[in-house]
Amino acid sequence: MPDTHPPQTDDERSTLLLVDDDEAFRRVLARALERRGFAVTVASSVPAALAKAQALAPECAVVDLKMPGESGLVLIEKLIELDPNTRVVMLTGYASIATAVEAIKLGAVHYLAKPCDADQVVAALNKGSDGDSAIAIAGSPLSVDRLEWEHIQRVLAEQNGNISATARALKMHRRTLQRKLGKHPTRE
Repeated sequence: MPDTHPPQTDDERSTLLLVDDDEAFRRVLARALERRGFAVTVASSVPAALAKAQALAPECAVVDLKMPGESGLVLIEKLIELDPNTRVVMLTGYASIATAVEAIKLGAVHYLAKPCDADQVVAALNKGSDGDSAIAIAGSPLSVDRLEWEHIQRVLAEQNGNISATARALKMHRRTLQRKLGKHPTRE
């Protein structure tokens, strides 16, 4: 059956700024989002993203948390300062409750853990700010290992990513902390 929708012009497409330092991931996600009707502009760092955001004024942004230099949290705050109506989704391979809460406080509409696909990103961008009462409540509490991971991530965020300061705050040897950070978080 032929497509009955006329092709969208660039003026009709929602503008989206995709910021991630992983070139392969950025390229694949950008292509997938373009196929879903977005006019995508990419950047690999906070300064590059800010320059593009000032020129483009994107309607949406998908921002990676951990990049060289400043974190994606800094970028969320600056994007919302530029335009409070920008819908921002935070992506991260280092999912933690602390960073998710911080991203939402700074103005993100949603937070996704990598790996994620374009459909999940689009769903997150379209999600209302009311929350979702249909989300199932976990039947069991978090494991001790997961709670430890969450606590370390929260303290690390409070220390602006400084490993030595985080180790001192946790009263832990720096090498022990680095070893724990090198592990992936345990499943909930």
